Amino acid sequence: MANLQNHRVNKTVSKRNRYFSEDFKKKKIAELDKRITSVSEICREYDVSYTSVYNWIYKYSLMRKKGVKMVVEAQSDTSRIKALRERVLQLEQLLGQKQFQIEFLEKQIEITSNQYGVDFKKKASGPHSSGSGNSVSNTSTK
Repeated sequence: MANLQNHRVNKTVSKRNRYFSEDFKKKKIAELDKRITSVSEICREYDVSYTSVYNWIYKYSLMRKKGVKMVVEAQSDTSRIKALRERVLQLEQLLGQKQFQIEFLEKQIEITSNQYGVDFKKKASGPHSSGSGNSVSNTSTK
């Protein structure tokens, strides 16, 4: 319990004594304006509160001074896009595995055909089978 309290005290002390230069703040806000980084990334990377970053935006952002409204992407959209990207990666891997299986099976068919002298592949240009024909004309009622 004492360790937990010491950890909390140390964390709050380290936050109180940190200062960011004006140049640093301007650089980070310029990155935000150019969409190189996001507010949450800055907060996470430098252990800064969202309130502080938004105060920097109001003070240093060129877009704010021009009157441009920033569209903030909802968290659900961000997580949905991330999930869709992960799904695309999974599907690409699955597609690669299936292509490998197809090539493997085709090679097996080729080797078997050469070994036994039998053509296992259907010829697309060959004559089509007549099938079973019309079932009505094949049955006689005599």
